[in-house]
Amino acid sequence: MGAQIVDDRSFKAEVLMSELPVLVDFYADWCQPCKITSPEVEALGKELEGKLKVVKVNTDKSPTLAQSLRIQSLPTFMVFVKGRPVDAQVGAMKKAQLRQMVEPHLPRAEGAILARELAQLITEGQVVPVDIREASSWGRAHLPRAASMPETELESRLAELHMLAGEPVLYCRSGDKAKALAERLAASGIPVAFLEGGMLAWEAELLPVERP
Repeated sequence: MGAQIVDDRSFKAEVLMSELPVLVDFYADWCQPCKITSPEVEALGKELEGKLKVVKVNTDKSPTLAQSLRIQSLPTFMVFVKGRPVDAQVGAMKKAQLRQMVEPHLPRAEGAILARELAQLITEGQVVPVDIREASSWGRAHLPRAASMPETELESRLAELHMLAGEPVLYCRSGDKAKALAERLAASGIPVAFLEGGMLAWEAELLPVERP
């Protein structure tokens, strides 16, 4: 099933009242860039199902809506969170660009930090990445300034964790193990942040990695 089409009548219920963030694709049948972008929009909707709602508005059929939101060019993409527009971009976009636009507004787990946010915090010296993979993996490649505390040892090294030169942020290869460990620590009264998507998300953003 493709992205839902909304119009003047259904916009309030489907977009403004939505619990999830909504990406709205304003398009028209005659617009060539809209046709090029359409599969990218559909792919993003499938990828982020349950986290993001994706809808389309045909501006020729909903002129009042297009006018009230000052849509001048097509395609225009707008992100709505809790009934308010929080971002807008004009022109054909790739899935990766659309994802970058919506990512800051997606619901995320308690303590989750995105790769670009973590990079900034490391640069500012506010945090220390804590690599919970095997020591041999850390030895091959790791995040800048990362400390190595394998998952199997970490809970017996909590004092060390809190003596680091900044707030610890756990990370693993894909983010799952770090998230589970952060949840376990939070349940015992030790809230710790973790890198969402792990090392894979970091490398996907082409952020720097340290190798021996």
